[in-house]
Amino acid sequence: IHLATENEQYLSELPEQAGYFKETRIVEFIFLLSEKWHLDQSTRYQAVELLERFMIKQVEQMCGNGGNAKGADQGQRSSWSSVRDQIANTFVLRLVSCVQLASKLSLHYSRVTSDTALKFLQSLKYSYTKQELLESELAVLNTLHFHINVSTPLAYVELLLEVLGYNGCLLPAKPLHQLCVQLLDFCYLTRETIYDTLLKIAIENSTPSKLQIAKFLTVKEDFMLLAVGVISTGVFILSPDHWEQVVEHLNCITGITPQSILEFSYAVVRRIVGSPTP
Repeated sequence: IHLATENEQYLSELPEQAGYFKETRIVEFIFLLSEKWHLDQSTRYQAVELLERFMIKQVEQMCGNGGNAKGADQGQRSSWSSVRDQIANTFVLRLVSCVQLASKLSLHYSRVTSDTALKFLQSLKYSYTKQELLESELAVLNTLHFHINVSTPLAYVELLLEVLGYNGCLLPAKPLHQLCVQLLDFCYLTRETIYDTLLKIAIENSTPSKLQIAKFLTVKEDFMLLAVGVISTGVFILSPDHWEQVVEHLNCITGITPQSILEFSYAVVRRIVGSPTP
């Protein structure tokens, strides 16, 4: 109930720029960096979500008027160009700071120290100092008003798996959890393709309008739907005989319709297989 409430609150306050900083290259960078530093699974998702929330806030603050540069005059366009340059110049530093902060939030033994972060940045030919690294972390914290410990989709997946087990679903817990983590990685890395397929299924049209795309944003950012879709897909791959039963259980637990769960699983499996065959 707590996670569902948190999810609904997040969706009700969703900025229209949500998802801008979750493009594949950024997510892949964070995932690879997390692997390099031997961070636990939840940290990489935390870092992606942290960077996304920080960057949107930063752009809004720097642009003054909600980050909206559309229809602006030449002076405002010039200002936006300046903001874009500032963001680009510090982006890798901010990304590393978000991974650092995410590592400190987890109870994992492997946390990213300033020396480790600095060594990595220097390997990319950046000449930051420890002071600048510290100031970057503080910039992220201050911009987000220190509200950085938010639940990731992995928390939703793990809790739903626990509830399924408690409700008597006889599933191979460990292999299913491992597969769900792989599928969650996959959904983050192929986010645009999966949700594009899902949108076209939902509107029954291959060319969605701008309004339909804008309204679909709450679906793309719905952590509960993502978690349910990942579990459903995992069960479909690992234990297809239990799939219908699990979908019914997930519907009872979350209120998400079996049709929506089916459509999400279809979009993910279609992307995995690389074929439009149902």
